[in-house]
Amino acid sequence: MIRSVVLGTGSYLPERVVTNEELATRVDTSDEWIVQRTGIRQRHIVADGETTSDLGVKAAERALAAAGVEAADIDLIIVATATPDHTFPATAVEVQHKLGVVRGAAFDVQAVCSGFVYALTVGDAMLKTGLANKALVIGADSFSRILDWEDRTTCVLFGDGAGAVVLGVEEGAGTTDDRGVLTAHLRADGRHVEKLYTDGGPSSTQTVGHVRMHGQEVFKFAVGAVTDVIKSAFAATGFDGQTIDWFIPHQANRRIIESSARKLGIALEKVVITVDKHGNTSAASIPLALDSAVRSGQVKRGDVVLLEAMGGGFTWGAAIVRW
Repeated sequence: MIRSVVLGTGSYLPERVVTNEELATRVDTSDEWIVQRTGIRQRHIVADGETTSDLGVKAAERALAAAGVEAADIDLIIVATATPDHTFPATAVEVQHKLGVVRGAAFDVQAVCSGFVYALTVGDAMLKTGLANKALVIGADSFSRILDWEDRTTCVLFGDGAGAVVLGVEEGAGTTDDRGVLTAHLRADGRHVEKLYTDGGPSSTQTVGHVRMHGQEVFKFAVGAVTDVIKSAFAATGFDGQTIDWFIPHQANRRIIESSARKLGIALEKVVITVDKHGNTSAASIPLALDSAVRSGQVKRGDVVLLEAMGGGFTWGAAIVRW
């Protein structure tokens, strides 16, 4: 059986760090209020002129270096983003150009915070069916560009960044002992669009719009949705909360992460948490946390890693990968 395996990871965060204390000088909030409700202490914000594709390229270059793969060997680039450089062309095409890649396919996936899990699933399917041999899967977002900086319910939550993985193909036995993506499960329910959305768009207002969110509704839905899709991944593989090695969830809110882990029987010491340092970086959050865990030596060869995310739409998904 052909498996898509992770050959290398990389990430990038903009230089500028915005602390809770700085935000408290701009809106009616406090460090204590933000930390208590979200676990976030700081976030990184793009510089003037710095674009989502710039973030993605830097993360991709680090992933390629870690994988020992040349950019010219890549024949598939998928960028998960809700904040593209332009309405079109796809940010993936701009990343492709900046990397000097002139072959293969490049396109974006838009599933907001679930984007990386969606993009990984699409990349896995394309590699397993022979449509590509080596892929860059990137999650990159510049959410600071679409925040209303006078809305304290949203502007304190998000940050900017990018993470990437290089995928290659490897022959496996078709068991859960194989390296690579072992299972992936995606969900969506458009009835919840108005709970987390932007109030603009090319075909509606001809503007970018700002993020709008009903926080309590998102929180309530998130814990149940996460549990549901992870149970599907467990059922498909035979793993459970005790037998996985690492849980790397979307980094939106520490309370959601810990509640989900408890419901699934996952010990908190197995949970990778970076939301305190990065905030919610949307599609970038899982690959950022993954790269951090790999480079720190937490995630090792042979480990079973559970990835999970939920985003606007609502969309949600989970994947289990053996490192």
